[in-house]
Amino acid sequence: MTNDILVSTHDGIATVTFNRPRQRNAISYHGWLELRRIAMDLDHDGGVKVVVFTGAGDAAFSAGADIKDFEDYRNNSAKAKVYAEAFDGAMDAIEAISKPTICLIKGFCVGGGCELSMAADIRIAADNSTFGIPVARLSILVGYKEMRRLVRLVGPGNASYILLSARLIDAEDARRIGLVTQVAPLSDVDEVAYGLAREMTPLAPLSQMRHKKILQTVLDNPSLEFLSEEEEHLPFANFDSEDFQEGRSAFVERRPPVFEGH
Repeated sequence: MTNDILVSTHDGIATVTFNRPRQRNAISYHGWLELRRIAMDLDHDGGVKVVVFTGAGDAAFSAGADIKDFEDYRNNSAKAKVYAEAFDGAMDAIEAISKPTICLIKGFCVGGGCELSMAADIRIAADNSTFGIPVARLSILVGYKEMRRLVRLVGPGNASYILLSARLIDAEDARRIGLVTQVAPLSDVDEVAYGLAREMTPLAPLSQMRHKKILQTVLDNPSLEFLSEEEEHLPFANFDSEDFQEGRSAFVERRPPVFEGH
């Protein structure tokens, strides 16, 4: 493990920091592999309630894939497929985290960095942020999973504009089209993002985890046809949990609930 990606945890909030500010926090091939492992570890850490992804410094969240890797890892289609396994593995692992995930974005959030942010649940951006996926400038393509995440967030028209123009857009335009959730002044954005994370940490873990599952089911199967028995039952599963009994008791007793995740 290198210092290119840092992980810290405080009061149930894990922070994953891309730590290459001189390279605009670009992520190397081995960084994608490391990020997958980190995401899986945080998912299994019972002490972590919320995960925040961010970049070191104020100039960049992440410029995405490190172009210096291209000669060794992406200079033909065969190598590019191996690289994509590492990249998609990291994206899928972030998307699969069963706890709320927030991207705290400052500065450049482009290419693979922008795509990474789309794998998280919520994106809070500083007003100095810039977004885009200018891969047409390199004559490379986004993959199917990347395209699906982009279209789900911004719709096909805006996805076409982002990819076919290769332009960068500012934070307000990103918010307007749905690419980010909220924009805050650079001086306030840390408190906005971590304030939200602190509000989430005492909430019921089973509700957080299962809401993410229900949302994914709706996205994958909008008609809700041919649901499995497990999928049909899922919206009612919490009623059989100890946390539901605790939540109900706490409401009646007018005290904060203490959820254990079972």
